[in-house]
Amino acid sequence: MPISLSRRHLLLTAAATGASFAVPAVSAETAAIDRQALVRRHNPTLTTVDPHAPLMLGNGNIGFTADITGLQTFTEPYSKIAPLLTEAQWAWHSFPNPQGYTVRDTQIEIDVRGQKRRYGYIKDWAEAAKNPAVAWIRENPHRFSLGRLSLDLRAKDGTSARFADIKDTRQTLDLWTGTLTSRFVYEDEAVTVVTRVLPDSDTIMAEVTSALVAQGRLGVAVRFPGVSKTLNPDPSDWTNPSAHTTTEVSRKAGEVRLKRQIDATTYHAAIVAPGSAIEARAPHSYRVSATTPTLSVMASFSPDPLAALPQPAVAKVATETHWIDYWSQGGMVDFSGSTDPRAPELERRVILSQYLMAVNAAGAFPPQEEGLFSNSWNGKSHLEMHPWHSAHFALWGRPHLLEKSLGWYVTFLPSAKARAAEQGLKGAWWPKMIGPDGVDSPSKVSPFIMWQQPHPIYMGELLYRAGDSGRILKTYGELVEQSADLLASFPYLDEQTGKYRLGPPIIPVQENFDPLTTYDPAFEVAYYRWGIETAQTWRQRAGKGRRADWDAVLAKWPDLPQKDGLYLPVRSEPGFWDKAAGACRSNAVEPIPKSVKRFSDSDGRPNRHSELAPNETCQNRDHPSFLMPLGWLPGRDVDKPTMRRTLDRMKRDWDLRQTWGWDYAMIAMTAARLNAPDEAIDWLFFEAKNNHYGQSGMTPRVHLDAHAAAFVPTATGAGVQVDTGPDGPGYQRAAETYFPSNGSLLLAIALMAGGWDGQGGTAPGFPRNGWRVRAEGLRPSL
Repeated sequence: MPISLSRRHLLLTAAATGASFAVPAVSAETAAIDRQALVRRHNPTLTTVDPHAPLMLGNGNIGFTADITGLQTFTEPYSKIAPLLTEAQWAWHSFPNPQGYTVRDTQIEIDVRGQKRRYGYIKDWAEAAKNPAVAWIRENPHRFSLGRLSLDLRAKDGTSARFADIKDTRQTLDLWTGTLTSRFVYEDEAVTVVTRVLPDSDTIMAEVTSALVAQGRLGVAVRFPGVSKTLNPDPSDWTNPSAHTTTEVSRKAGEVRLKRQIDATTYHAAIVAPGSAIEARAPHSYRVSATTPTLSVMASFSPDPLAALPQPAVAKVATETHWIDYWSQGGMVDFSGSTDPRAPELERRVILSQYLMAVNAAGAFPPQEEGLFSNSWNGKSHLEMHPWHSAHFALWGRPHLLEKSLGWYVTFLPSAKARAAEQGLKGAWWPKMIGPDGVDSPSKVSPFIMWQQPHPIYMGELLYRAGDSGRILKTYGELVEQSADLLASFPYLDEQTGKYRLGPPIIPVQENFDPLTTYDPAFEVAYYRWGIETAQTWRQRAGKGRRADWDAVLAKWPDLPQKDGLYLPVRSEPGFWDKAAGACRSNAVEPIPKSVKRFSDSDGRPNRHSELAPNETCQNRDHPSFLMPLGWLPGRDVDKPTMRRTLDRMKRDWDLRQTWGWDYAMIAMTAARLNAPDEAIDWLFFEAKNNHYGQSGMTPRVHLDAHAAAFVPTATGAGVQVDTGPDGPGYQRAAETYFPSNGSLLLAIALMAGGWDGQGGTAPGFPRNGWRVRAEGLRPSL
């Protein structure tokens, strides 16, 4: 069972004594980590269906989600929000747009200090549902599923097999080689399915072995869906075959090549099965069969006509070599020998997170929050999440995987500069919620979220530090320059204080503040300054001088907002902590059902505010981003005693039920930089619905009923499933996975095990008692 910790445990951490034993934080051994043994001891093995976590295969560009048969045969045992999809980073579709809706049709004018500026702003989701332009721009383009590979398994009487008749299931994902092996028994006959995804082409390969194959009762079906009007979580439409076409381009023995068209979207597919028969059985449906006990099938997808596919034996070796290289050449952390009982579970989470991020976050486009597993927000990427998905690659010795998606910003730079100019600003304005066209989707928060603006600088700096610095400066110098120009031109000078001010309009990382009245969010104040300073350093590295206009802005940069010795989330809410300590304390919803477990004070008694029902003015929930200036960032402007007090107050007064999967690792990074490694570990294991790592290594996205509508607007594309999942009354599960959890964990472990600038010693973020940490190939964090 996963190990987790409560708020009470965290409140007592600072006063708690260590264990009675002491284990060195880093082994004195010089022997290399046995990487194969480390990785394989965390191979997921399932003997029954986990309805919330079917296993995934992929190569960073395509993802294939398999059921317990190893293909996509039985959907009914799985959660409604765990569809069995085949999605690719390049696979996007748009519905027809006969009205010619454009982004401008979704925008309204907002007064920004006497100037009219246009934003794609909607006040509530009901308003969005009534505006067809908003609905179209939000929904298009969207990700879709390319096809489904399943077993065509027949009973002796010729009827299709039922899931209830599948016996003795056992499935193992060999992480070391990227190989999924699934075994079961059907009508007393054993079946083995070995599934792989090729590394250099978007190809799924399955090897099916059973006497049932030679008997003609077991084959592989390859089917192609259309696109459903309901895009989330499953965009597949199996009910309207006339709405799309599948055309045979060529056919020869053991191979069929196809062209697919859905509205204006076209892509190519191939079914290759040497020595086997490939028959068209119905529109958009093929069956592959063999007369021998073993059937090998490859299904390949591409936006362009496909090249020749390798033979199965060659494909097998290529896939295994790819994954062995991935595990052998990157960073690695081994916790074996630790006496803290949480160490094996943390090691499991780290290994599975490395695997899942290679599958879902290593493509040429910034990933969506659910990667290639399912759709939320119509499959679009949230750029503010990009570093949580992919920044860790640079610290774990795999910078080329981060660079794949960073290249998108270079391609989109002219459009980002045009958007900044529309706002009367310099530089490049990076949108929030996008498809590959980079069009920002209108929403309640999207046009005002601004913490993604320094991200290209942050990720570029991590790449620079990872090596090949001259090429990185040349390739991304203009990207860094234009991003910093936006950072320096976005604030305006407040004549009363003589300091620059960020916003309004602005929505901080903590998204529950009014965009039209909020200013100086703490993290953005720190992050923008860091971004401008770092861009100046890039200029100096390239032999250029510092920009005087940027230095003039920095000279009047605001301090981090604080009051009464505590950092504030935003300067515009000076009474924030007073309100959080009053009626809102640890309870920022209206109302709380009696059945929901309430948090306690540090003495273990229910707090005196647990029965109150505050309204939406309670803002002590969502991301506690005021901690990020010391954690995500190195804390240039942070007073550590003030941050220590702020972290303690957050632990006491925050509604931690309403935090997201990346919050726990983020807080752990702050604790580590505050020289509180025990507390950092505790945060990694904090007990919360969104911090449960399942058998596959994925974490869910769960919301309290009181706030679900704000984050899962079914009318506009997030795809909530009411009463789905094991989360209990008062909660709604919106997604079975949320990959920023995994990426943030890797970012935190890199900092805790690999250290950071100016921090001496080994594994400085881990306790000296109970932990034995061996790390290889990690680069220091900022």
